[in-house]
Amino acid sequence: MSGIEGKVVAITGASSGIGEATARLLAQRGARVLLGARRIGRLNALVNEIVEAGGSARYQALDVTRRASMQCFIDEATEAFGRVDVIVNNAGLKVDEWDRMLDVNVRGVLHGIAAGLPRMRAQGCGQFVYCASRFAVHAISERLRQEAGGDIRVTVISPGVTESPTAIARAIAFAIEQPEDVDASEIIARPTASPH
Repeated sequence: MSGIEGKVVAITGASSGIGEATARLLAQRGARVLLGARRIGRLNALVNEIVEAGGSARYQALDVTRRASMQCFIDEATEAFGRVDVIVNNAGLKVDEWDRMLDVNVRGVLHGIAAGLPRMRAQGCGQFVYCASRFAVHAISERLRQEAGGDIRVTVISPGVTESPTAIARAIAFAIEQPEDVDASEIIARPTASPH
């Protein structure tokens, strides 16, 4: 299934920033989105906004550092929409939460793979999109690409220093909408030079 319309996309870290912008953009383009984050009040409001605008969205509380939580999240996507086509691993942290950084940036990504890869293999297709500028995520992504085979696409989006969640959401949409035989394996999004 190429393009975005009709795809089921599970997005972590969807309560704000890049995750929120990605949810809005993909839902506008016809994706059915499941949003996950720890702040469920914000998720509920976002889902309501997407649905009122004619999109298809649901949410679930999610702590990516807990494998069982990620498994429930992917199970919910499958139960609600019948499949999961794309997992956008986007959960992030503020500076004062760096003590959890490794759990979120490494363990959270691994939990997403453990929960989603069996379903995608069973479907015969799928895609993982990681929105991170972290070396460990890049190394994990390369290994996943090698092990998953040709039916599962893996994309790393490296935001650089951009301050526009919408720009990153567009990069994610670009990766997802590529034909099944095209794997946009890495996208580095940087702001253009600012005027002097």
